[in-house]
Amino acid sequence: MAEIHGNLWEFNLAKVVVVDVTDDYRLMQPPMPSDFYPVVSELWLPAYDLVNLFAKGDLVTGYLYDWHERPVDQGGNWYVGVVQADLTREPAFEALFTAEG
Repeated sequence: MAEIHGNLWEFNLAKVVVVDVTDDYRLMQPPMPSDFYPVVSELWLPAYDLVNLFAKGDLVTGYLYDWHERPVDQGGNWYVGVVQADLTREPAFEALFTAEG
């Protein structure tokens, strides 16, 4: 009889670490390594179609999706960089986020 070794949930779920990268824009600095940013949230999400889920931007209320990074090895964490939504209302950035005809 066949046996299953290990936890099946490890193949169906992925750990996603959501980090706040807002200061990169406010301070106009180059990106840092993913694990240097403040963690906003840690989530376990279905591993299927994660990239499209990130792009929808519904991971954390009050933040907008910026980028994501795949795990280096199997079983590693995904990192998702988010920016505070309030940034779009700051005068220095308003022109970037408004649609011009």
